[in-house]
Amino acid sequence: MSRETWDALRAEGAVERLREAADLDPDLLVTDFADPGAAMALARAEVLLTHWGCPPLTHTVLTAMPRLRAVVHAAGSVKHHVTAAVWERGIAVSTAAAANALPVAEYTLAAILLSGKRVLDSARVYRERRARYPLLPYFAGHGNYRRVVGIVGASRTGRRVIELLRPLDFTVLVHDPYLDDAGAARLGARSVGLDELARRSHVVSIHAPQLPETQHMFDAARLALLPDGATLINTARGSLVDTEALVAQLTSGRIHAVLDVTEPDVPPADSPLYRLPNVLLTPHIAGSLGSELGRMADCAAAEITRYARGTPFAHAVRPQDLPRTA
Repeated sequence: MSRETWDALRAEGAVERLREAADLDPDLLVTDFADPGAAMALARAEVLLTHWGCPPLTHTVLTAMPRLRAVVHAAGSVKHHVTAAVWERGIAVSTAAAANALPVAEYTLAAILLSGKRVLDSARVYRERRARYPLLPYFAGHGNYRRVVGIVGASRTGRRVIELLRPLDFTVLVHDPYLDDAGAARLGARSVGLDELARRSHVVSIHAPQLPETQHMFDAARLALLPDGATLINTARGSLVDTEALVAQLTSGRIHAVLDVTEPDVPPADSPLYRLPNVLLTPHIAGSLGSELGRMADCAAAEITRYARGTPFAHAVRPQDLPRTA
């Protein structure tokens, strides 16, 4: 993993908890598999603990790790470093994606509730007027009672968001090509087509994976389906939304957006997204940060303990699932 990630884990006390599960040297960090100084440790490693910044596990790299039997990823997606060579060697893989889904879902819930109350708008108006103003006319048509929330993607995060919404007075729609009506009903939502979801939802939250078929799934035509005053929330991947089309809609003032991810990852300095009053733009903070890194590390430690006991991983990754997951 990267030095920055390792230092963050140590700062949260996660490394000490990991040492309770495995023979782990807290002073040994591998950032480059070609580093001669790491060769001896890699040669005897049975489990590889990985995180953000892990280089790809290629055939050449794995040749230097003859005893490797498992890769435990203390973060989300494994697509950046787990290659076909890992599966060919029968190496087991685990991910802490379920743990990382929790803060994303919490961020999303907060964004849904705050967007319904038009917090950005009201804070801006209050800041400008610095005086009392008539609330009821201003908030006509807003609020969080009996509103429709559309969840795009019944992923780990999408399902957790639906769960968090369950006690509240929302109607929840969900779109996922791998989820049938009965499955949606069990979650507490109604399965609909993507266009219907866009047309009916006061808030649309995107939780689909980045795949060729999801590229710009919210293009100009689909964004135009959103009702006036609707809010689009994206905590998944920036590529799922056509940025140019979104900026056009936002510039018109017709809709609102909460964007934790964009395309490109960092918008250019002159992007309207930085200054539009109907946009909340954050720098990819919905996922695990600070103390939340500890949750993912604890998940990884539990998986290592399962491996040591000879029991299956609770969060195993299967190669056949990768084409439809993040």
